Amino acid sequence: MVQSMEKRPPYGIITILMIGAFIAFLNNTLLNIALPSIMKDLDVEPSTVQWLSTGYMLVNGILIPTTAFLIQKYSVRHLFITAMLLFNIGTLAAGFAHIFPLLLTGRMIQASGSAILMPLLMNVMLTSFPIEKRGTAMGFFGLVMMGAPAIGPTLSGWLIEHYDWRMLFHFVTPIALVILIIGFFLLKDKKEKVVSSLDLLSVLLSSLGFGGLLYGFSSAGSKGWDSPYVYVTLIVGAISLVLFILRQLKLDKPMLNFKIYRYPMFALSSAISIVVTMAMFSAMMLLPIYTQTLRGIKPFDAGLMLLPGALLMAIMSPITGKLFDKIGGRILAVIGLAIMTVTTYFLSKLTLDTTYTHLIILYSLRMFGMSMVMMPVSTNGLNQLPKQFYPHGTAMNNTLQQVSGAIGTALLVTIMSNRTESYAKDLAADAMKNVTTKPSPEMLAQIKQEITAKAMLEGINFSFYVTVFVALVALVLAFFIKRATPAEEIVEQPNTTLNKKLAEN
Repeated sequence: MVQSMEKRPPYGIITILMIGAFIAFLNNTLLNIALPSIMKDLDVEPSTVQWLSTGYMLVNGILIPTTAFLIQKYSVRHLFITAMLLFNIGTLAAGFAHIFPLLLTGRMIQASGSAILMPLLMNVMLTSFPIEKRGTAMGFFGLVMMGAPAIGPTLSGWLIEHYDWRMLFHFVTPIALVILIIGFFLLKDKKEKVVSSLDLLSVLLSSLGFGGLLYGFSSAGSKGWDSPYVYVTLIVGAISLVLFILRQLKLDKPMLNFKIYRYPMFALSSAISIVVTMAMFSAMMLLPIYTQTLRGIKPFDAGLMLLPGALLMAIMSPITGKLFDKIGGRILAVIGLAIMTVTTYFLSKLTLDTTYTHLIILYSLRMFGMSMVMMPVSTNGLNQLPKQFYPHGTAMNNTLQQVSGAIGTALLVTIMSNRTESYAKDLAADAMKNVTTKPSPEMLAQIKQEITAKAMLEGINFSFYVTVFVALVALVLAFFIKRATPAEEIVEQPNTTLNKKLAEN
C-alpha cells in the first residue's frame, strides 16, 4: 500500500479519513459548553461531570500508544471502519442517555473510535506525500482539523439554547453513519498479511502508565494534590511508564518505539509541542470561566467569541504549510511563539470591565500565533524519522498531546484555585479592617460577592501570567529548530551497521 501511495497520493482515502476525523473532533468540542446543562439535567456535581472530558482523555491515552502496532498490522479500510463503528455506537448511546453512567459509557466508546482515527490519518498523510510537499499537505490537514474547533463552541451554544443537550449527539449521529457507509463501500486498500502480535505486558504497562498520569493530573484540579487518589495514581503511573519504556527498548518489535528520540529534530518538536499544548489549554479553560462565571456572558455568545480566532487558525493552516515548505519551521515557530507570549501577557491583565471586542482581538491574535507553531513544528520533527517509524512518531505525538493537555489543565486549575483562595483571604482581612460598625447581613453578602469575583479574576490573571513563562520556554527552544534532513538519506547506513552488530552479538 505504501509503495502505491508514493506514486500518487490516494486523495479519496485521505478525504474520507479527514471527514471522519473532522466529525470526531467536532463532537469533542461540542460537549465543552454543554457541561453545565448536563450537570443540571442529570443532577451531577462538577467533579463528576468532568469525567466526560477526563474519561475521554483516559481512553485516548490508553489506546493511542497501541495505534502504531494496529497501523502496521491492519489496512486503512479495516481500521477506519472499526473506528467509525465504535464512534457511531458511542454517539447513539450518549444521545439516548437518561443517566450519567450511560452517557459516560457512550462517551468512552466514542473516544475508542476517535483514538484510532487521528494517528491513522496522520500516518497516511506522511506516507502519501514527498517531504518537499508535506508541509502544504499537512497545512490542509490543519485546515480541516481546525474547522471543528472553529464551529464547535458556537454551534454547541446555539443548540443548547434552543434544544436539549442530547441534540449535540443526535446532530452528529446521521453524519457519522453516512461517513461509515461511504468508507465501507469506497475504501478498497488491502494490507499484506503481517505476522506480529501485541505484547500484552506492554499494553498493561502502557495503560497503567499513561492512564495513571492522565487520571492523576486530571483529578488534581477537583480533588487536590494531597488526595490519595491523585498522588497514588501519579506514582503508579510514573513507575509503570518507566517500566513500559524500558521494556520497549528491549523488545525486537516494540509496541511504541522510543528509539525515535534518537532523532534530534523529532525530540525537539516533541518538547515544543508539549509546552505549547500546555499553554494552549490555559485560554481554552480559563476564558470560558472568565466569560460565563465572572461576566455572565451566555453560552452562545461565549462560543461566538472564540469563533474568529479558531477560523483564523483554520485559514492560516494551509498558508503556514506552504511557507513551511519554502522557509522551514524555525522562523514560523519563533514568530508564532512570540505572538503567543505577548498576547498571553495581555490576557493576564483582564479586568471586570474588559470589553467583548478586546477579548476577541486578543484571542484571535493568540490563535494566529499558534497556527504558525503546531503543524510546522510537528511536521518538521516527523520529517526526520525513517518511514518505518512514522506510525510510532504519530502515535507518540498524539499520546503526548493528551498527557500534556491533562498536565497543563491540572496545573493551571491548581494555580488558579490556590491564588484565588489566598487572595480572597487577603481581601476579606482588608475589608474587615475598614468596617467600623457591625455590618448587616446584606452588606456581608455584598462584600462576599465582590471578594469572590475579585479573587477569581486574580486567580485567572495569575494563571495566564504563569502561562507567559511556559510560552517563553517554547520560544527559546524554537531557536534550535533546523530543517529536518530526509531520514532515508541519513538513517539507512547507520541502521544497517547497527543491525549487523546486533546480529553478530
